[in-house]
Amino acid sequence: MKQVKYKTKAIRQIKKIKDMVIKKEITEKINQLKNYPDTSLKVSRYKTTDLLKFRVKKWRVFFTAELEIIKIQEVKKRNERTYK
Repeated sequence: MKQVKYKTKAIRQIKKIKDMVIKKEITEKINQLKNYPDTSLKVSRYKTTDLLKFRVKKWRVFFTAELEIIKIQEVKKRNERTYK
């Protein structure tokens, strides 16, 4: 089982989400990453970087997967500036 760590930027972004249902769903899906890559989440690679991502409704969670550590990098709402 892997350990999930958050960058401070990701923590701040999650705290700013006002919709409690979405916030709870995001945190539950992040907790599913403890079993990565054996998870039901549809994870894809972000462009040419080493970042991985998955979606929760209109939100995207960007992370890196190392040997025993999953680092949550960012949580962004999907809009025209998300992938810039």
